[in-house]
This record gives sequence, C-alpha cells and structure tokens, in this order.
Amino acid sequence: MQEKKVIAEVISSECKLYQEGDRLVFEGPLLNKEESANICVTALQSFFPFVFALRKQVTPQDLGFEKDVEVQCPDYCAPVVFRLTAR
Repeated sequence: MQEKKVIAEVISSECKLYQEGDRLVFEGPLLNKEESANICVTALQSFFPFVFALRKQVTPQDLGFEKDVEVQCPDYCAPVVFRLTAR
C-alpha cells in the first residue's frame, strides 16, 4: 500500500506561532522541512494520530468526520485549528 502525503493547514489561529495558511507537510512518517512551517509539539500531539491514519488511506468518514478532518490545538488560550488532507 502506498502511503499518502498529508497536509495540515492552519484555517484559523489566535496563536502568535501560526498564521492562517501555514502548512505542515508530512511525507510518510517524516515532516518535509522545506515545505513546512515551524512545528509546535503541543499542536502536533493533537492531530498526529489523524495524520497517521490518513497516511494509511483511512478516510475522514472512517474517522467520524463528515467531510474534512479539522482539529484544534489543545492550548485554549491561543487556539489554532488545522484542516488535514491526504493526497
């Protein structure tokens, strides 16, 4: 089975570390540093299980989402929402 590339794109942010449109690009288990913004490990822990599943061709619907996988960083003082897509 070929793994998919997964992109985590910021769709809203109240955090000084991320702006709308920032992207993190995962190719297999690795982060593509040239195509990605800086990564916050607090944010990463909120969505990495979904990145893993999407890499393995699990659909958003299989994960309980109607359309797209959208996840919020757990830092409630400066929330960031990411949309995850597999290509």
